[in-house]
Amino acid sequence: MTKDRIALGQFEIYGLRDGFFHLDGGAMFGVVPKTLWERKYPADDKNRIRLGLNSILVKTKKSLVLVETGIGSALDQKFSEYYSVERKPGLVLSLQKLGYQADDIDFVVNTHLHFDHCGGNTHKDENGQDVPTFPKAKYVIQRGEWEYALHPNERDKQSYLEQTFLPLEKHGLLLLVYGEAEITEGVVVTPVPGHTANHQCLKVSSEGKVFFFLGDLVPTSAHIGLSYIMSYDLFPLDTLENKKKIYEQAIREDWVLGFCHDSQHFFGKVKKRDSKYAFEQLK
Repeated sequence: MTKDRIALGQFEIYGLRDGFFHLDGGAMFGVVPKTLWERKYPADDKNRIRLGLNSILVKTKKSLVLVETGIGSALDQKFSEYYSVERKPGLVLSLQKLGYQADDIDFVVNTHLHFDHCGGNTHKDENGQDVPTFPKAKYVIQRGEWEYALHPNERDKQSYLEQTFLPLEKHGLLLLVYGEAEITEGVVVTPVPGHTANHQCLKVSSEGKVFFFLGDLVPTSAHIGLSYIMSYDLFPLDTLENKKKIYEQAIREDWVLGFCHDSQHFFGKVKKRDSKYAFEQLK
């Protein structure tokens, strides 16, 4: 059974899930032939694969940090049907099962502002207005990602839904960072471009142990291989080089890795076997 929580030094880290959605398998695996990727992720009759909408909750001695907010509840029916969204139990209920309320979250980190990573940033109140779901949290976003989300090009426009991020600024909860930044003791965001120009990952350190959340750099454990790069990535060669760099450090320092879209695994490690990188499940 896959782990949904780990201890990291003095910290606790939990895997949560907003639900599942479906994307085209060919787009998710880029140049890799279907005969290879379908062994790991079987496709449906529309060539789509079922992906997790994973979030991570980091409990430090001082703060609760939530990484990613899934797809959220405000999608219209047509949108939900297109992606075959399944929101059971949903992120907020998953938090409640751990004994936490939305008001308890101190920081929310979005690796980037695509709708499947920040959709749960907001929800509609009783008046139908889009308001922050975590009203006492600071939402940590790279400044470059924020600026691009406000003016995306034609290729990316549908991936950015303004109702999922504009209310953060209106309510004074936006925390824009530029480059690497420590948001609370032991928790650092660091730019890792490739999927978008200003995509960021999260590094958590405690008592010599490290957890690294990969975001869309490596969305699932099936994407560990260097050539397994999404067609959605705007800068695939940057993705390739950053995968190599991070893998080598992760192996050398025995990091635990986190996946944002794996339908089974929240956590894992990477190992090198016969000069190739491979996923290793946590024991």
